[in-house]
Amino acid sequence: MRKSWVVTLSLILALASVLAACGSGKEGGSSAKNQVFSMNLTSEPPTLDPALAQDSVSFTVLTGLYEGLTRKDENGKVLPGIAESWDISDDQLTYTFHLRKDAKWSNGDPVTAHDFEYAWKRVLDPDLNPASPYAYQLYYIKNAENYNIKANNPNHISDPAQVGVKALDDYTLQVRLEHPTPYFLSITSFWTTFPVHSSAKDNEAWAAEAKTIVSNGPFKIATWKHGNEIELVPNENYYAKDEIKLSKVRFVMVANASTELQMFQTGQLNYAGFPTGEIPVEQIGKLKETNKDELRIKPIASTYYYNFNNTKSPFDNVNIRKAFALAVDRQQLVDKVTKGGQEPAYGFVPPSIMGAQKTYREEYPDRDFMSPSAEAAKAALAKGLQEKGLVKLPPVTLTINENTGHKQVAEALADMWRKTLGVEVKIETQEWKVFLKNRTSLNYDISRAGWSADYNDPMTFIDMMTSASGNNDIGFKNAEYDKLVKEAYATVDQKKRMELMHRAEKILIGDNMAILPLYYYTGVHLVKSNLKNIVMDYQGMVDYTRAYLE
Repeated sequence: MRKSWVVTLSLILALASVLAACGSGKEGGSSAKNQVFSMNLTSEPPTLDPALAQDSVSFTVLTGLYEGLTRKDENGKVLPGIAESWDISDDQLTYTFHLRKDAKWSNGDPVTAHDFEYAWKRVLDPDLNPASPYAYQLYYIKNAENYNIKANNPNHISDPAQVGVKALDDYTLQVRLEHPTPYFLSITSFWTTFPVHSSAKDNEAWAAEAKTIVSNGPFKIATWKHGNEIELVPNENYYAKDEIKLSKVRFVMVANASTELQMFQTGQLNYAGFPTGEIPVEQIGKLKETNKDELRIKPIASTYYYNFNNTKSPFDNVNIRKAFALAVDRQQLVDKVTKGGQEPAYGFVPPSIMGAQKTYREEYPDRDFMSPSAEAAKAALAKGLQEKGLVKLPPVTLTINENTGHKQVAEALADMWRKTLGVEVKIETQEWKVFLKNRTSLNYDISRAGWSADYNDPMTFIDMMTSASGNNDIGFKNAEYDKLVKEAYATVDQKKRMELMHRAEKILIGDNMAILPLYYYTGVHLVKSNLKNIVMDYQGMVDYTRAYLE
């Protein structure tokens, strides 16, 4: 009894500390005078190094700190960023970017083409430790893949000068591609392609503390209280500083969804929910009535799915993977559990991604990949057990990160698996950074995952599951899959490209059930009525850089 009282008191004091750290309701968002934008990250960013970032928490902070050659609006249209203009050769293989001469780092140094060349070749460096998970995003560049992949690669290039990115002078960057890539300009706005200041060469831990981070975006980092709060302030050296109205950006780290909602309702946050926070599912119906002008639900190009560890028994067996996938009632999941207007997913690529003439999903329906049913699930499990020489499955653990919604989804699926397959699945919750590390190192049975489009093309989903991808966290290796992706890279015929990617997606899901698609996301979030020009883009990321309070 005493122990319970002490734990309860500790939780109350911890919550009070968090609320105090967040400031008063007036400062947090209800006062236009202060121009403070406040939102919840839920957890500590695993990294603020653009080369290593791979998650929405890190990306959200990096959005304010850095800017690439280009930017994108809410519809994914490419806008000039650090590059004020560019030329594309007739064969679409050479891009020449002309950098603006008034772009500066937060310490006053000029942002140059050399900073981009250094950053991109650092991403591709085969000896970078840890390796960049998004290095494959630069494989469109001439010789990039053969420079990045060192082990068991007879075509490895050891000289980075042979990689097709070169600073012709301080303000001209030339990029040569392997094949014409229609969406390459969009990639140059992606976080992995952000420039890195030369000071990083002398300090491997430069991105771990506020005092050593030199950035080139609208904001600079003022404080980083690890596990608690990050504050950004305007970068006085930003070329478009007159467009920046906020006086401060405050990120808190509160894991409890109900606490986040309370903080929004009391004015301590002026933004809550997706992509880094969470609106309690059970409150959505009520909020549609009480906060109808503040609640926003937006379909986005993102997929919520579970990873199967394809390298570990029993999920190294395709029929056992299929059994778990076929036993899930996705319609019941979105109707009874998530309740945010999500759409059941039977494939990997979401409905809003474009195909050759219509959307990709209109051209290639995902229901062609599977027909879930209890009978089919039981038959697949029986076949899988027989192939494995097992009478029953060994203990299975589903690993998720801290989030109430993720827990509710996990509990719903565990219940479906118990009822349909007679399988008991243990749910294990991990802190975000630990969770990502275990997922990347394949230290799990089944794990939660989600993927948002990096650009509006199916390839942003398809190529992450190639053997060489740093984001392939399932251990899936399929030579035919890799071959189809390479063929799709090499052709400019849109209809042929889509067909090749469809065949690859069929291998991934229809044939191998290497992942378990669950639903296509919606971005459920709350925005205070006096917060203007806050943008959630087509992929579900928030651009707060030009926001302001009335």
